[in-house]
Amino acid sequence: MKILMHILLCAVFSYGYEVVNGTAAVLEVDASTQKLLKESGPLPLLAHPKDPNKRIAFVAVPYRQSEDIDLVRIVNEKKELVRLHVRQGDYKKETLSVDPAHVSPPKEALPRIQAEREEAMALYGTFTPTRYWNAPFEFPMQSVITSDFGNARVFNDTLKSYHSGTDFRAAVGTPIVATNEGVVVLAKERYYAGGSVILDHGEGVYSVYYHLSSLPHPVGARVKKGEVVGLSGASGRVTGPHLHFGFMVQGVPIDPLDFIAKVKALFE
Repeated sequence: MKILMHILLCAVFSYGYEVVNGTAAVLEVDASTQKLLKESGPLPLLAHPKDPNKRIAFVAVPYRQSEDIDLVRIVNEKKELVRLHVRQGDYKKETLSVDPAHVSPPKEALPRIQAEREEAMALYGTFTPTRYWNAPFEFPMQSVITSDFGNARVFNDTLKSYHSGTDFRAAVGTPIVATNEGVVVLAKERYYAGGSVILDHGEGVYSVYYHLSSLPHPVGARVKKGEVVGLSGASGRVTGPHLHFGFMVQGVPIDPLDFIAKVKALFE
């Protein structure tokens, strides 16, 4: 933190962006950019999918982030301040009724829940330098959205959280397709998420598909964009059959529909 503060004091203000909490900023910078620094350290500067004269950087903004985020862009030893103005999203509130065991799980389930969480966070914290995708991301299915990302949630009038993905209405057995090319890094039944598939798309980007009834691909399988990665179901903590779809970027859950739209814009 002290190092970044010193750099900030020496930097010239360059420009600012507005970004909503719970989304990812997709920054485009000139290819001459040598570094892009955040408080936690350097951000990966990635190849632009279309313009060789530019590079891109993903900046995931946590749902509970309220303060602005300052970055430092370094080019030709010149330091420029890039400020991300964090705006609070207009997220709704919803009340849900689920199996009581998925609100207050029995003691014997707690080790499993903790192990599954640690396993997932270890995956999301892994940065694969290879980019597997070379085209825009797509929706995993075409259906009615029943719950948006970011909705404040109250389960059985007690447990409070927020929705870390987008839910699509899906009768049991509906084919779910990969949002883009990637590698299966998790395919298993989990306590809360039920039948789960996680795809690594490279460069710190992961997509998740929960509550599935069928998991056809083993860990390590490479899947193509639009390929079926599972069948929808009603497993885990659910009120009924549906698909929970999401993205994890830099280990942070972000609005998947917003991310798809921003990446698509890079190709236009």
